[in-house]
Amino acid sequence: MEFAQICDRVETDIPAGPMDLSGLPGTWVNTNPDSNGIARMVISETDGNVSLQVYAIGPEVLIDWGAADAAVFASTPKSGVGAGFTCRFDFGFAETQLQAMIMKGLIVLAQFHTFKDQSGRVDYFVREYFALAHEQYQK
Repeated sequence: MEFAQICDRVETDIPAGPMDLSGLPGTWVNTNPDSNGIARMVISETDGNVSLQVYAIGPEVLIDWGAADAAVFASTPKSGVGAGFTCRFDFGFAETQLQAMIMKGLIVLAQFHTFKDQSGRVDYFVREYFALAHEQYQK
């Protein structure tokens, strides 16, 4: 089998080039001011590699999750434009997998939280929306 769904059937003689990542880098801010999850993400690109720094809501200040490498995906097998990503943060007691896609200028972020510490907390899912912060608001 050469394809699992009809959209996988594409011309294979198209020369492969680097993916256009220009739509991803920047500071992305949660559009929900009442969120108790991720407040903002900083996406960086260096030499074709994308990393994600996450800042989550804490009791008094933002909690810096650190940076993680992100795997970037196009919207179709033919597209050369980065349209989404996935990455993973391991906190020891828990692990969070992030999956994102850009839709209508926003990042739609799916979060899968899994607890590993036998605390009895139930694994959970969250979906939130992030807008690219304009330069004037980052000062």
